[in-house]
Amino acid sequence: MKANTATLYGILAIVLWSSLIALIRSVASNFGAITGAASIYSLGAILLLVVVGLPNLKKSSPTYLIVCGLMFAVYEICLALSIGFAHNHTQTIEVSMLNYLWPCLTVIFAIFMNNQRASLLIIPGSLLALFGIAWILSGNNFSLISIYNNLKTNPLSYGLAFSGAVIWALYCNITKRFSDQKNGVTLFFAITAACLWTMHFMSHKTIPQVGGFAYLELLMAAAAMACGYALWNVGITKGNMTLLATASYFTPVLSSAFATFWLGSSLNWQFWQGAGLVICGSLICWWSTRQPAQIKEVHKKS
Repeated sequence: MKANTATLYGILAIVLWSSLIALIRSVASNFGAITGAASIYSLGAILLLVVVGLPNLKKSSPTYLIVCGLMFAVYEICLALSIGFAHNHTQTIEVSMLNYLWPCLTVIFAIFMNNQRASLLIIPGSLLALFGIAWILSGNNFSLISIYNNLKTNPLSYGLAFSGAVIWALYCNITKRFSDQKNGVTLFFAITAACLWTMHFMSHKTIPQVGGFAYLELLMAAAAMACGYALWNVGITKGNMTLLATASYFTPVLSSAFATFWLGSSLNWQFWQGAGLVICGSLICWWSTRQPAQIKEVHKKS
């Protein structure tokens, strides 16, 4: 496969992932937060089994399969339920922005966990990303009281989203150390689905009666998630990693734009300002890890 084609696959993965927040919310509205998420990951696991296949367990590190598998499941549960438990569509998009702190956190954790070298730009980058989240959560009047009052309206959703961002950042660093370039995502999806169905049966919930379009949205969400992971794996292994890494930082804006359209929600200018700050902060964090030779190469390609 040509590098340009693989890179295009990676960009398509970003586009698919950008639709997930809105689709997960729609599925949760129809099936319930837990049941909807369980259905998405079950279908996703089946699709990945067909497209990617099962990992070779004998050649994979037990640490990678067990630790990373559990962390993947916990993250995906946090993400899906933080969206499903949001009180309204606008809060859904706000909650999703907390999840997008993970790129910045990944870089910070990499410094301590994987001896990643970084310049002092990591400090203003991190502060800018955090300020962007604070700007979004503060509403019309920026103050700590406004942020607190907003978080107090739904601490479960906001808490799950932030916990998910931390867990995914840790997962990325642990995966880099122990995966040995193996891909266990199909198994991880199955673990996530099993955990969610266990939660479903423990809660004694029933599967609601819904129309045909609800099942179409369920299929779309599962396909977007599963195909996104499959395409991304091709993109990062055979395509232009620098281009894909840069493009991935714009996912929050793409995701929010699609959610606004799909859910029929409206976002004020302050939200888009905050989203822009999160992206800029994350990009600065990423740039702080670039070595002089890599920076020269980036300029040369541009």
